Amino acid sequence: MPAIAFGTYASDGREAPAVICEGAVYDAGALREAGLHVPQGNWSNGEAAQFLENLCADHSDWVAIAGGIRAAAAAGKVRAVAGDARLCAPFRPGRIFCAASNFVDHADEMGTVLAAKAESKPYMFLKLEDCVIGSGEPVRMPAETSQLDWEVELAAVIGKRARHVSVADALSHVAAYTVVNDVTARDMNVRGDYPFKFDWFQGKCHDSFAPFGPWMVPASQIPDPQKVHLSLSVNGRMMQEGTAEEMIWKVNEQIAYLSTIVTLKPGDVIATGTPTGVGMGRGIFLKRGDVMTAAIAEIGEITNPVE
Repeated sequence: MPAIAFGTYASDGREAPAVICEGAVYDAGALREAGLHVPQGNWSNGEAAQFLENLCADHSDWVAIAGGIRAAAAAGKVRAVAGDARLCAPFRPGRIFCAASNFVDHADEMGTVLAAKAESKPYMFLKLEDCVIGSGEPVRMPAETSQLDWEVELAAVIGKRARHVSVADALSHVAAYTVVNDVTARDMNVRGDYPFKFDWFQGKCHDSFAPFGPWMVPASQIPDPQKVHLSLSVNGRMMQEGTAEEMIWKVNEQIAYLSTIVTLKPGDVIATGTPTGVGMGRGIFLKRGDVMTAAIAEIGEITNPVE
């Protein structure tokens, strides 16, 4: 559990920014009113870019700030939000850049033959805002698919504009990290009515196909994103386990590569690839009523039913 994380909670028909301190959820505005430090910006109402830019520039000691919140709560100066509040997606990114076949074992299980890294570059695609849902929300299975699949991934949230950045400097543009599940309809990823082999828009961009959250952890709390541990279970059965050290293209290399094509902006998200263990490789797929839990040990977990 990170010392501090930033999310969004819903209560009484409204959404508001939250600070998660050692598992307890606090209203960000209430913490500010109590004189406690929260970077400026209401990320729950469309100001995510401003907040993430401020967070990226903020080098506070989050462990010390967590101690201050804990002390204020013990003194009755602040209190956690009511128990009926639920966490939503932390914010709704307009662009989610996704890395394909970025773990060797995952490429192998998919039958993907990769060129040597020295002769290659990252393969990226996009997911859209309407793909995003929070933990607890259902993934809606299209009637056209019988091969719905899962992919747990580390997501890097950009907080500083990046254009033609170096690999060495790339991580300084990350404000936070979170978890994303790159849900995919495998049988809709291919088509035979055009001479093009793949259609990843059709297979990956349906509404609800990017569970995201449960909160954002400031990048300074994850000094080496390649050390995080990823896992995903379906109905309690472990399907994926791995570490980000197994990536072909590291997080900083993906950021540097993308910045040669587009200007990365605060609020952009990069889903950095998935380890082995997806349904396609196992010959099993999701069905309505299944429940997925995608987790990164250093961040948290998101649980989503399929309907």
